[in-house]
Amino acid sequence: MKGFDLLSVVVQGGCSVKLSPVQLEQVLAGLPKIEHPNLMVGIETHDDAGVYRLNDETALIYTTDFFPPVCSDGFEFGQIAAANALSDVYAMGGSPLLALNLMMFPAHTLPLEVFGEILRGGGEKVQEAGALVLGGHTIEDEVPKYGLAVVGTVHPDRLITNAGVREGDLLILTKPLGSGVILAGQRNQLTNEDTVRKALNYMKMLNKSGAEVMQQYQLKGATDVTGFGLLGHARRMAEASRVTIRFNSKWVPRFGEAMDLLEAGCIPGAAFRNLTFVQEAVQFGSSVVYEEKMLCCDAQTSGGLLMAVPAARANELLQDLKTKAGLPDAEIIGEALPLQKKVLYLD
Repeated sequence: MKGFDLLSVVVQGGCSVKLSPVQLEQVLAGLPKIEHPNLMVGIETHDDAGVYRLNDETALIYTTDFFPPVCSDGFEFGQIAAANALSDVYAMGGSPLLALNLMMFPAHTLPLEVFGEILRGGGEKVQEAGALVLGGHTIEDEVPKYGLAVVGTVHPDRLITNAGVREGDLLILTKPLGSGVILAGQRNQLTNEDTVRKALNYMKMLNKSGAEVMQQYQLKGATDVTGFGLLGHARRMAEASRVTIRFNSKWVPRFGEAMDLLEAGCIPGAAFRNLTFVQEAVQFGSSVVYEEKMLCCDAQTSGGLLMAVPAARANELLQDLKTKAGLPDAEIIGEALPLQKKVLYLD
């Protein structure tokens, strides 16, 4: 339904509304450890999804994600939310199989046509992923929120995790940073439509092609960059892999106008929460300006894959990402080093 503006009913949306990673860590620390012989990935490494081995040929990847609108149009919001939820399966090298809709919707204040458009957009992305929507669950809520619970599959020997980074690997990011900043700029009428449109189009893009390249090269370490920002997710990756990751801030791809908006003081609250989460784990180089720090802490919605690639194959893989996978902004942004005093360095 093109006539209703979903942004009129939200203060902030997308992955920027995630609970602070510091608070989340406190809650998870109090939960009992789950052990099972078939559990390949649990919550200990804070990976993108849980993974359960069914047999020698198949493991299940299980994940979920939902959030308030990031755009005005219901159909487009559904596409973005679904792409974001599906991304966790791709980050682990899997293929989505089944999905359930998760919807919170104020049916007493919003037209039901909007409800249908959101589901239609999400369904289109699930279909593009080659998966099936089998139903879902809906509750009344004052602010609309939408996402998916997703089941995917992967061969147990081809699983990719955030603990798979090895010393000497180069780090490649497949999508530009700054979508959170762009959306904040839009809310404050500080950015142009072309910049917003490019960011939204990237959010709608499945990480399917990137995952296919990772499997082609038999990578072992990756994650996707979403609500905790590049540095937040990289911290999880470095700690799980017991390495130090060094990024070059000048190499990080970014959306047009993102740095201008940051310099103008347009910094989303989620970026400050993410900075708090990583500040004890990261050392910033003397040449890194404040805006670059905040860009690397910016919460991304349906962001790119951060993959660890053996150095000898990195350039070849990068070209395949740019040309075959349709990811022209993909760049090598850093390297994995032996574990040092800090697990992250941003130069």
